[in-house]
Amino acid sequence: MRALLSALVFSLPLPVLAVQVDGRIDPTEWADAQRIDDFRLTQPLTRAPSPHATEAWYKATEYGLAIAFRNRQPARVPRTRQRFQRDRNGNVDRVNVYVDFDGDGRSGYNFMVGLSNDIADSTISNENQFNGDWDGHWTHAVSEDDDGWSAEMLIPWHIAPMRQGDGATRTIGLALDRVVGDSNERMAWPAISFNEQRYLSELRKVEVPQYSQSLLAITPYVVGLYDNVGGKADFDAGADIFWKPNGQFQLSGTINPDFGQVESDGIVVNFSAIETFFGDKRPFFTENQGYFEVPFGSLGNAQQLIYTRRIGAPADDGSGAGDVAAAVKINGSAGGFGYGVFAATENDDAGRDFYALRATRDFAGQGVGAMLTRVNRPFLDREATVFSLDHRWSPNARWTVRSNVVGSSVVQNGDRLRDTGGQMRIDHQINDAWRQQLYLLHTGGDLQLNDFGFLDRNNFNYGRYEVSRRITGLPEDSPYASHQWRYAVSRRTNDDGVHIADAFAINRGSERRDGGNQFVEIAGWTSGHEDLITRGHGAVKHPGRLFGFAERFFPKKTHWSFYANLRYSAEGLGGIDRGAWSVTLEPAYAVNDDLSFSAGLELQRNPDWLLWRGDNLLGTFGSEQAFLSLGSVWLIDPKQELRVRLEALGLDAEAKRAWRVAADGTPVRSNDALDDFALRNLGFQVRYRYEFAPLSYLYVAYVRGGSLFQRGVGPYSVGDEFTGAFDLRDSEQLLVKLSYRFEI
Repeated sequence: MRALLSALVFSLPLPVLAVQVDGRIDPTEWADAQRIDDFRLTQPLTRAPSPHATEAWYKATEYGLAIAFRNRQPARVPRTRQRFQRDRNGNVDRVNVYVDFDGDGRSGYNFMVGLSNDIADSTISNENQFNGDWDGHWTHAVSEDDDGWSAEMLIPWHIAPMRQGDGATRTIGLALDRVVGDSNERMAWPAISFNEQRYLSELRKVEVPQYSQSLLAITPYVVGLYDNVGGKADFDAGADIFWKPNGQFQLSGTINPDFGQVESDGIVVNFSAIETFFGDKRPFFTENQGYFEVPFGSLGNAQQLIYTRRIGAPADDGSGAGDVAAAVKINGSAGGFGYGVFAATENDDAGRDFYALRATRDFAGQGVGAMLTRVNRPFLDREATVFSLDHRWSPNARWTVRSNVVGSSVVQNGDRLRDTGGQMRIDHQINDAWRQQLYLLHTGGDLQLNDFGFLDRNNFNYGRYEVSRRITGLPEDSPYASHQWRYAVSRRTNDDGVHIADAFAINRGSERRDGGNQFVEIAGWTSGHEDLITRGHGAVKHPGRLFGFAERFFPKKTHWSFYANLRYSAEGLGGIDRGAWSVTLEPAYAVNDDLSFSAGLELQRNPDWLLWRGDNLLGTFGSEQAFLSLGSVWLIDPKQELRVRLEALGLDAEAKRAWRVAADGTPVRSNDALDDFALRNLGFQVRYRYEFAPLSYLYVAYVRGGSLFQRGVGPYSVGDEFTGAFDLRDSEQLLVKLSYRFEI
């Protein structure tokens, strides 16, 4: 009988050993894990064997995906232990894990741990677009000894929605890398870089046992605010809800969401016809938002079909910010399809309703997706609907084709407006050194995406071809580790047959052996037309334009780091020799690994600033601008931090010449009177944060700010405006916020 019992016991499948995440790699814990030691240089991108011995292990456990790193680092290689705020890492020793839980190259996650045990995390979409607004709950630890340092991570399965695997296993995409902060060298497995055209789809496909975790998390919050200027207090409360019963379904909800009072936007000066894009820090709106991020209208990820800052944006009746009542988001998969549902509603008569549906399906070498959005704006009697279809095709390892078509239908006051647009991006990796890209974009004149999305302009046709070359293997005595040259030509027109401009750009990005980097660029536009500046009152004939830019970053070696750039931009009617000059200097000083100070000073002079003054009237101004930013971060201990941030801006503009736009677009000198004007801005914040538990915080913040725009007969002085900014006190608030995440 005893022999029979022993036989039964040993015939049972052995449980996967749990990992104690303490930063110390126990050989017993990792005995059954997959070991990796073939790390290769990807920064610079030589793909040569790693000069720094690195080992890693990974395995799937019932609690999550476990990863360990052993990083050999002898005394001759300095260790950078500088602490940093979450998602604000610099040139520090660190390790990264990149995971695509579905293995389809559509979306992924990046988890980073520094030698200081500080972390960063982000979502990845569209191959190599990282978004650090998202914060996940995962476990990490580091340890250090004479030979190097080690790190362990445990990423729970409930951190992201994922499709059902095949049988008892699932296939995920995985990549690991290590960065030596002193030299900024990056060693990766597999030997791929997120600076290449394809990254997510090139993650190593590995098969792991399939597990499923459920989670219910509720994060209520309360906020108390005292307005010292208005002499009144205000209180608010709400909650975020996260429910994942299994791997194939995930629901996020929010009631009266926090509008991110503790994460204020920086100062921006924008007199152009194109609005400024801002990121979103509200937890609900960053949770698994990558599935809904469908870029359209640019090569980057700023322009997209869903821009969550529209929710809670200034209300349609001009009464202030929209009051978001509730929102819900569902991500899941069924029958081989991925799907997502998004809905949000605002309070009051001017409140808007936002809806989105998304579905995706992936096949061998290609994937398709569709999205439908709708926004109801009752105060404007407006309903806006947008439909999009996106397609991704990778016929082989060197070619990738991405395309989108969109259509909008807007009904306002009984009138309907429809139009369409489309874009295509073709990437070709010619060989290890050369690549080329063709990008084509069309947006119809009546295409309306900005009720829910962000599109900088419609009525636009744009074509751009770029070829680039990477140079590695430079001599050992060279100060450079690698160069990346890019050469591009482009053409811009609108649907009315107006030629906006043809353009060229040449730039070089360089990685230096000291761990720093530099970038230089020169670009030019031919003569053409500026068709946005008059806001619909005619396209203006414009002379050629010239742009130049150079920047250099010196990494911290002992205490100091330094960044500087120089910019030249000739965009006015005076031609390429009447451009604006600006210089930016940003030194930073680390007192120790926990306390650091930073400063930034930007000075700008523009003798030919062209601005719209109403109707078809333009004005040329001579302007000067000074912008100062100061900051300090004290990471008191692993749970407490104190941050101070100051921004002050002063600007003066002296009227030089008035212009009227003739019927043929020619700017004609006018005797219209123009006013000088000046602007001063201030933003100041002292913020204390205490972390009770993962994603549970107490914030205490003092915030002061203001803005003053003056217009009339000058002269104004940039010096007076800048110094006067420190006297501004339009708002002065003390804010206390408490949030706590309960997990079931």
